[in-house]
This record gives sequence, C-alpha cells and structure tokens, in this order.
Amino acid sequence: MRRFLPALALLLLALAAPISPATAQQPEERPDFAIEPLAIHTADGARHAFAVEIADTRAKRAFGLMFVRDLAPDRGMLFDYKRPQRVSMWMKNTYIPLDMLFIEADGTIESIIERTTPHSLSPRASKGRVRAVLELPGGTVERLGIAPGDRIDHPLFQ
Repeated sequence: MRRFLPALALLLLALAAPISPATAQQPEERPDFAIEPLAIHTADGARHAFAVEIADTRAKRAFGLMFVRDLAPDRGMLFDYKRPQRVSMWMKNTYIPLDMLFIEADGTIESIIERTTPHSLSPRASKGRVRAVLELPGGTVERLGIAPGDRIDHPLFQ
C-alpha cells in the first residue's frame, strides 16, 4: 500500500487542479473580414441586398462563422474558393443554422442547402464545381424565395 501512496497523491492533485485557460475550449481570435455589398436577383425579378463578410483566404474560410451567435437577416459570409471546384463544408463550432448557397463562377446559384444543423460534422457539399459559397441566416432562402438558377451580383462574379 505504501508504494501506491505517492501515485495516489499525484492523481488526486491532478484531479483537483483547475483547468488552465490553455486547455479550456476557447474561441480562437476571429480574423478581420472585409465587408462588401452583395445582391441576389431572384426569378420573380426581386433584388435582395446583403452585407457579407469575405472569406478569401484558407484561414478565413476555415474560421468562417464559427462562434457567431447571431446574424442579422441582411448579413452573411461569402467564401471565395478562387477557382471552380467541388466544395464541402461543415458546421463545427457554428452556433446558428445557416442556408448555404453554392455559386458557379458566373454567379448562378448551383444548389442550396437550407437550415444546416449547428455543430454538425456532416459534410454539406456542392453538386458540382462552384467558385464560392454564400452563407446566410437559416430560413433566408425560404423567406425570400431564393432558388437554384437565381443570380448573385458581386464583383467576384464579373
């Protein structure tokens, strides 16, 4: 029993120690995103204006909307992948449901995934090759009648 006492004491000390800030799950520092105007033109002739953060680097695309707890109805994030490719996204550390609009190089909406599940690690992918993804607050697509084939107006697609 005596030879186990030092090991037991160390174990109890380790269990009683507070969690240090380095080991607690803390949100990383959010990158500085530029904000730009963007519009969606729907088939019925409507134009819907948004102010979107631009995720145009690998680091910004990786961070995305993680840790954001509220997103105004006219806000969003545009992920620029620089060239057409298959794109897959997930909702790790994302606290709010989002609508994902997968956009071709000419600004046409290729496909849409509505009301993604917060914190889900399930990949959500484009159907084909896209240049960008626009994330909007969940329910925006239904509320505004946005559909595949609608057009995005932003300098990225000109």
